[in-house]
Amino acid sequence: MMIRRTLFATIAAAAVSALFAATPAHADWHDQVKELRVGLIGGENAGDQLARYTDFKAYLEKKLNVPVKLFQASDYAGVMQAFSAGQLDLSPNMGAAIYAATWIDTNGGIEPIVVAKELDGSTGYYSVLYCRADSPYKSIDDLKGKSIAYADPNSTSGFLVPASEFRGMGKDPTKFFSKTSFGGGHEQAVVAVMKGQYDAGFTWISGQGKMEDGYTRGNLRSMVDKKMLSMDQIRILWQSRLIPNGPVVVRKDLPADLKAELTKVFLALKDDQPKMYVDINQGDGAGYATVTHEFYQPVVDMKRAEADIRRGG
Repeated sequence: MMIRRTLFATIAAAAVSALFAATPAHADWHDQVKELRVGLIGGENAGDQLARYTDFKAYLEKKLNVPVKLFQASDYAGVMQAFSAGQLDLSPNMGAAIYAATWIDTNGGIEPIVVAKELDGSTGYYSVLYCRADSPYKSIDDLKGKSIAYADPNSTSGFLVPASEFRGMGKDPTKFFSKTSFGGGHEQAVVAVMKGQYDAGFTWISGQGKMEDGYTRGNLRSMVDKKMLSMDQIRILWQSRLIPNGPVVVRKDLPADLKAELTKVFLALKDDQPKMYVDINQGDGAGYATVTHEFYQPVVDMKRAEADIRRGG
């Protein structure tokens, strides 16, 4: 009997050894993903954006040991369409509204992995209505019958939230303002307002830190840092309720071990590469936190409601 047990154990051990010998030593996501395709949302000067992400590209390649390709979209919808066509694996700079639109368009084919934290640990930011400081406008009501620059139809702070909140105040933007147009992105819209092409516009801020610095993070901070704007040139007339910060997004069908590695990379980025963290987040914060789709479900609902309104539903 002892001889039979020993024989069976020997056979079993040999079978296990053969199984492992037939399995590649690195049977992980590298066998499925030969390059990582990263989509960058438009809305700022393409050269400035590429400069902010070039070091991050090299960092990802080193951390993941796989080639990384950056794809710059001219507008928000470009990244949504690329995800829908299966042409992207990751987007590190999605806003909540474009995430919601892409999640709807792909039937849940994307998922958030982390969200940027503000310096106090919160995970939200604000939409603001601004005008030139040398204009006569001192309140929302002063802008009745005036022209407004939205950022992009898929921008949370630059369109979706202000349009929703203004309707909630009984000021339907399509009737309250004489003209509403899209500026082609946050940066471009601010430039247009400063040139007098519009009376006012909507953009985003962290709401933390010093106003004269453009706050700690946001489009205004980015423009101040690039010396495109001085905060004494503008006046802020309105601030929204807190909006969920945009997520870092991946294709849902990426290998689980790759999604886990990407999550680790982003969670460690603030401590490992503080300047890079500031560069890609358009200002400082307290790192990243893990996040799930449920955090953005209210924005998905708002996006669907906005689509119904635009369809006349």
